[in-house]
Amino acid sequence: MSSVPRNKDELELAINSIFPKLMADYRSIPENQVRKSGVEGNVKGTIISVSDTVAYLIGWGKLVLKWHYLRSQNSHVDFPETGYKWNQLGSLAESFHAEYRDWKYDDLLNELEFTVNEILLLISSLSDHELYGVTWYEQWTLGRMIQFNTSSPMKNVRTKVRRFNREFT
Repeated sequence: MSSVPRNKDELELAINSIFPKLMADYRSIPENQVRKSGVEGNVKGTIISVSDTVAYLIGWGKLVLKWHYLRSQNSHVDFPETGYKWNQLGSLAESFHAEYRDWKYDDLLNELEFTVNEILLLISSLSDHELYGVTWYEQWTLGRMIQFNTSSPMKNVRTKVRRFNREFT
């Protein structure tokens, strides 16, 4: 498989191969460490917590679902999110951290699992053509938009979380 999924099966495989490993890493971190700053953030020069990385993945996953839902209703989509432009992704990431800051860690992990399962259900409900055969946003297919916001950041986050786990726990 190439590093970039090119069809429905590869997209499902990309998510299903990284997500359980990421969840195992998340579950291996002691509860008293999950809010400690020590993970390289998405904004250059920032340090965030493990909990913030979970919030980030939930936030993007929920945006993917929202985009698809709005599109399926023939409604306008503010990409990437209402009030944010593509050059403001750092601020958007910080809004995800803030939105989930008071959640218990177990609840965050359950929400991430739920969100990823919803995305997998969405993928399974669509044809290969719907995912990869037509442009969906600017030059990107829906499959690529899903991958940009699921398996790709999951791989990136997993590397950072494993580094944190080695250094701080």
